[in-house]
Amino acid sequence: MNNRPREVINVVEPQPVMEGAGVRLKRSIATPTLDNLDPFLLFDHFGSKDPADYIRGFPMHPHRGIETVTYMIQGVVNHKDSIGNAGSITSGDVQWMTSGSGIMHEEMPQPCQDEMIGFQLWVNLPARLKMGNPRYQNIFADQIPQVSRTDGVKILVIAGQVDDVRGPVTEIEADPIYLDISVPQNCEFKHPVQRGHTAFAYVFEGQGRFGSGDEGTAIGHPRLVEFGDGDHVAIQATDQHVRFLLVSGKPLNEPIARYGPFVMNTREEIQQALEDLRNGTFVKK
Repeated sequence: MNNRPREVINVVEPQPVMEGAGVRLKRSIATPTLDNLDPFLLFDHFGSKDPADYIRGFPMHPHRGIETVTYMIQGVVNHKDSIGNAGSITSGDVQWMTSGSGIMHEEMPQPCQDEMIGFQLWVNLPARLKMGNPRYQNIFADQIPQVSRTDGVKILVIAGQVDDVRGPVTEIEADPIYLDISVPQNCEFKHPVQRGHTAFAYVFEGQGRFGSGDEGTAIGHPRLVEFGDGDHVAIQATDQHVRFLLVSGKPLNEPIARYGPFVMNTREEIQQALEDLRNGTFVKK
């Protein structure tokens, strides 16, 4: 592992928002505080013990130019779309949807006896792929490998590689890391991240120290942690455990034009998406 640790450069408190037909969310990316972390355009945390906070769901709506990543910790979301896909995302499952040139889909959470917990991440597509063919990678919980270390650290590997274990999500342009990491108290986790790639962590249980050694920043849940550049991240749990997502990806460094569920490179492309939606040519056959 190279020597330069990534230090914390920003800590974001999630903002309450309401989306879809009336779903209460905690949003950390795509807010006045943090517009985007190239190539990541949005990050939402949905978690509630009250079905009234999420049951109205996200009825049929369009996407173009992005990838949406849904990861369920607990609960069930039924989904279907305009190109014939339908099914359920259940506890531990991941859906990595590449909208490309356009897709209409709906996501409808089902009542949960316990707490509904999940996350959605939007990943930008480069200009050359924005009008590509839509596709799905539906990954079931039992397909996601877990690395269990001798010190008690547990890592679910969704995308990227930990030790000799590779995650099942592949062939994504952003070359992402997406890990779900649990660190027991008084233990430490380190992981290499390619220099120049964007990296953030989202803390959703417990608290830990993020950054290098005693100079790290103590951060509790729920918080998004933005890292500066470097060769690896280091997180230490002290007097309690910490669980967080670690996400990284290759920046695009391209212009961003966004309008709701459309993310393109120019305003003209946004206008074209709206025109396609109006005249029934949004979903390409």
